[in-house]
Amino acid sequence: MTPMNRRCRLPLLPTAMLALSLASGIAKAADAPPANQLAFSTSASLEVTRDVLTVSLQVVRDGTDANTVQSALKQVIDAALNEARKQADPAGMAVRTEGFNLSPRYGREGKPNGWTGTAGLVLEGKDIARVATTAGKLTGMNIVGTGYSLSRELRERNEAELTAQAIQKFRARAEAMARQYGFTGYQLREVSVQSSDGDLGGRPALAMVRATAMQADAAPLPTEAGKGVLSATVQGSVTLTR
Repeated sequence: MTPMNRRCRLPLLPTAMLALSLASGIAKAADAPPANQLAFSTSASLEVTRDVLTVSLQVVRDGTDANTVQSALKQVIDAALNEARKQADPAGMAVRTEGFNLSPRYGREGKPNGWTGTAGLVLEGKDIARVATTAGKLTGMNIVGTGYSLSRELRERNEAELTAQAIQKFRARAEAMARQYGFTGYQLREVSVQSSDGDLGGRPALAMVRATAMQADAAPLPTEAGKGVLSATVQGSVTLTR
């Protein structure tokens, strides 16, 4: 190798080391967390009264012949539907069938010895009195479940207000923390808004046991809606600015 070749290669080593050093610095900068960043959340909540009552009713029939069991179920459901439809109202109470099922019945030896059939009917609506009274009239069926929930209209109306309150709290807290840390303001980095209905979904009602026993005399279903908590949460992060 000639001396001239050695002179040409000498600058290559420090250039490669410099490139490696720059690449390492860039990687470290990318891994470093953003400076002056804070992450926190705020929320707003409201206690509201459940305004939708749901009552589930069921009839069970047994027999040795599948067609006979099916006919017996149909007879009870048709009678209950006719009675419920008289009280149905688009704004106050909806009626729907649910869970028509026919399956083999087995004896102690595991062999089929007949058929068991079930059929259900559901009453649901914001007219609590109408739903409760109608449920008490369907004497051919047993009440197997009741619950209260929040209507979509009431939920959406409250969620909009709660979300606005949670956002206002988020902004106020960001400004307060910026001042406390000696900064003049902040820039929003990312934010998410979530709503929760807590225990406002359907829940078993205390009236269920009493109502089953009172069906024989077509008494109205005893009801008590109760209250729950609806909430909205804003979660995000900000960068404090000078």
